[in-house]
Amino acid sequence: MDEIQRRRDVLTQGYTDHDIRQLYRGPGWRRLGHGCYVEQVGFDNRDSAGKHRILIESVLPTLTEDAIVSHQSAAVLYELPLWATALDLVHVTRDRPNGGRIRRASKIHCAPISDGVVEIDGWRTTSPARTVVDLARTLPFEQAVVVGDAAVRMLGITASELALELEFANRRNGISQARRTISFLDGRSESVGESRSRVMFKRHGIPVPAQQGEVRSATGEFLGRVDFYDESAGVVGEFDGQVKYGRLLKRGQAPGDAVFKEKLREDAIRDTGLRMVRWTWHDLTGDSAIHRWQHAIHEPRPTPRATITPAPLPDAPRPQIRPWPIQPHHS
Repeated sequence: MDEIQRRRDVLTQGYTDHDIRQLYRGPGWRRLGHGCYVEQVGFDNRDSAGKHRILIESVLPTLTEDAIVSHQSAAVLYELPLWATALDLVHVTRDRPNGGRIRRASKIHCAPISDGVVEIDGWRTTSPARTVVDLARTLPFEQAVVVGDAAVRMLGITASELALELEFANRRNGISQARRTISFLDGRSESVGESRSRVMFKRHGIPVPAQQGEVRSATGEFLGRVDFYDESAGVVGEFDGQVKYGRLLKRGQAPGDAVFKEKLREDAIRDTGLRMVRWTWHDLTGDSAIHRWQHAIHEPRPTPRATITPAPLPDAPRPQIRPWPIQPHHS
């Protein structure tokens, strides 16, 4: 059970402060903040995003009404993937000229708020585009690309929406960094690993290959879809994450069957003369994958008997969010 227990409510149920201390000092409860607790077992069974949601629920009621969920906390509410991003503090923004500070469980940003405030799970939250721009200003490049790519893909954020938020944040800290990050975002990246792969290419000064290509034989037979490709060089690339084959599994299909099917797909693509380069999580922090990619690009080979075309992408569903009227508070 993940229900948040607040001291004022627990005391009305016959508990004493001594009882409460015994519970959170032992294995029973976890203290989330002043006078706020949750069952330890249920909390421990959640992933980092799930734990942060509990933290949001515990912290928001203790803040003033003008606090708007923002930054990585907003990303969690939008169910966006975050990589190497701290989730120990709930981030909120207030429409005030000053007064930003860090508390035990929250970080309060003070900045002008545009019209892009929405409701997510009952909480006032920065809009998808504002959230991406805030993170692009405040997170390192790679972390911001990961969440930004996902936001473009999953939430259907448009270039014009991002441009408007960049203009609105024109004089804020980190705006130059944000512009560089936003210009690099690509909703064709379908995973954290693919986003980080693009950053890997950029970091080594290599042109980022096209993404999500459909490979067909000379006779037009569909052979498979690849993560990255350079058709002019006859090279395709695949990022192999730990869940790669899990995503490929159909109902009743064993992992071994999916791996075998993937092997057949790769063999069919290679038989056309295309060169395939694979890399894993470990390769993203080194240069071995880049060396193999460059070697494949420059290796003399006959022209492949295949064509690669951009794969059609499904329309990104707009999130079911409701605009929330703003009542700015200045002090």
